[in-house]
Amino acid sequence: MRLALAQTNPTVGDIAGNAAAIAKSIEHAKDQGADCVVFPELALCGYPPRDLLLQGGFLRACVDAAKELGKKHSSGITVIFGSPLPVSGNVDSPDGIANSLLAYRGGQMLGYYDKRLLPTYDIFDEDRYFTPGNRALVVEVGGVTIGLTICEDLWKGEDAGFASHYSDAPDPVAQVVQAGAQVIVSASASPFVLGKSPRHRTILKKHAMNHGVYVASVNQVGGNDELVFDGHAAAFAPNGDLIAAGPGFEEAMTIVELPTKSGSVTDPVTTKSDEEQLFRALVLGVRDYCRKTGFKSALLGLSGGIDSAVTAALACAALGSSSVLGVALPGPYSSEHSKSDAYDVAQRLGMKCITVPISPVFDGAVSTIDPALVSLEAPKLGERLPDLAEENLQSRLRGTILMALSNRTGAIVLTTGNKSELAVGYCTLYGDMNGGLAVLCDLTKNWVYRLAKWMNAHARECGFAAPPIPAASIEKAPSAELRPNQTDQDSLPAYDVLDEILHRYVERKQSAGDIIRDCSGREGFDEATVRRVIRLTDLSEYKRKQAAIGLKVTGVAFGSGRRMPIAQGWKSP
Repeated sequence: MRLALAQTNPTVGDIAGNAAAIAKSIEHAKDQGADCVVFPELALCGYPPRDLLLQGGFLRACVDAAKELGKKHSSGITVIFGSPLPVSGNVDSPDGIANSLLAYRGGQMLGYYDKRLLPTYDIFDEDRYFTPGNRALVVEVGGVTIGLTICEDLWKGEDAGFASHYSDAPDPVAQVVQAGAQVIVSASASPFVLGKSPRHRTILKKHAMNHGVYVASVNQVGGNDELVFDGHAAAFAPNGDLIAAGPGFEEAMTIVELPTKSGSVTDPVTTKSDEEQLFRALVLGVRDYCRKTGFKSALLGLSGGIDSAVTAALACAALGSSSVLGVALPGPYSSEHSKSDAYDVAQRLGMKCITVPISPVFDGAVSTIDPALVSLEAPKLGERLPDLAEENLQSRLRGTILMALSNRTGAIVLTTGNKSELAVGYCTLYGDMNGGLAVLCDLTKNWVYRLAKWMNAHARECGFAAPPIPAASIEKAPSAELRPNQTDQDSLPAYDVLDEILHRYVERKQSAGDIIRDCSGREGFDEATVRRVIRLTDLSEYKRKQAAIGLKVTGVAFGSGRRMPIAQGWKSP
C-alpha cells in the first residue's frame, strides 16, 4: 500500500476553502500513485474551532462539505480526513458533537471514527465541545488493514506531562490493534512547543515496537491565533525505524510504501536546532496570523534594542521587508545610539523606517496634566525621579502614535515585549503593550538573545542579505530609556536569574520554597529575590489579561492555557 500523509494548513472556519485545499491534495496524492491519503485532525474546519462548534449552522456546513468532498473526490483512492460530526446523526439537534475521522473510497463512506481521549489541559478544552467515542475502527486498503486514531489517542498526555488524566481510560491503540490493524494512522492537530516533537517521535516509536505494527502520523501545519502547528509527519516500522519524515512548518505530502524494506531516514526534528525551529515557528505564526486576519503589512516601534530588532527581523522574514514599517520614537531620555541602532536594523533588513519624536507631545501632555496634579496636591510629572507616572506617559504616547499610524495605514502593530518583561510587569498598559500581535511574548530575554545570535550566524538561511541584528543591539545593556541612565537591571535581577526563576515558577509550577531550596548557593537566588519575582509575577496578571494575543512556543505561555485569577490571596509558600 502506498500511503500519503498530507499536512495541510487550514483556516479555522473557512470550510469551503479548507475543502478545496483537501480536494487539491487528494488529486496530488493520486498523481503520486497513493492508495490512501490521510489528512490532519479536523482538517475540514481547522483546529481549534472552539465556540464556532456551538454556532448555528456551523456543524451542518461541516457535514455537508464532508459528504460532498467524500462523494466527489474519493474515486480510485481511500481518503481519510477530520471533521466534527453529530453524535446522534441529527445535525440540527445533536445529542453531542464528535471529533471524527471519515473514511471514503469510490464515493462511498467506509466508516467514521470518533476521538476517544479528549485533552482538557493547557490550551485544550475538548471536553467542553466533544463527546468521546467508544469504539475502534479499521478499514481495508489494498489488502492492508488500517486502524484509525486521532492525536491524543496516541499521546495519552505523555507528551505534556498529563498522563495521569487517562490512568483509568481504555487504550485506543491497543483496541485498534486487537481489531486487526496492521497500520495505525494518527490524524493530529498538535501545536508546536519547544522540545515536544522529539517526545512525539518516542511515543510513536514505542507504539510501533510494542504492538508490532506500522505507525503513521500526520499533523496540521500553520498558525491559528496564538498556536503554531509544525507538521512533521512521520511513519515508523515495527522494528522502530523511522521510515518517513515530513518537513516542518510548511505544507507537504509525505509518501511511504507499506510494508517497506528500506531503513531509517533522516529526521528533521532531531537535525534542526531549537533556534532554527523557533525561528521557523515564529515566522509562520506571524505570516499566518496576518494572512488569516486580513493584514497585509505590519509596523512596530524600533528602539534600537534587542527585542524590537528581533521582532522586526521576524516580521520581515514573514511578510517581506517592503511590508514592514519601523517607527523610531525618540523621547526626552533617548540616547543617540538608540536612534542610530534603530536605523541600522532597518537598513540591514531593507525595511522603511521613519522618526516621530515624542518630546513635543510629551511636553504638551505634561503642561496639560501638571495643573491637575497641583490641584490634587500631588507632585508634578518629573518633579522627582524615578517617576513611574512620567515614564508610563512616554510609553503611552508612543503607543498612541503607533496606533494612529496603524489606523491610517491599515498595518497591524506588532508588540515587542518578551516573556521576562511580561511576567514581572516591566511593560506599560496602553503603551508598549499596544498592538495586535505579541511576537516574542513567550520568549524569555535570554531566548531573545539566543535567537538574535542564531539569525546573525545563519542570515542567508533565514532569507536575509546580511546579519539582521546590529552588534550594538546585542551587546548594550537593555534599557527602556524612560529616565536618565536607566537600565533594566536597576529594578530587575540579572536576566539569567530572572529567567530561571520564571521558568521554575511559571512552567514547572514550583513554589517559592522549592525554587529557593533547588537554587541554594547560586548567586542571585536569595530568598528575597525569588519571592519578589514571584510577587511581581502574581501582581502583573491584570496586565497580561489585557495584552495582545501572543504566539505560544513553550509548554506554558501567558495565554489561554494559563488561567490564573487576578483578584486572589494565595501566596506561594
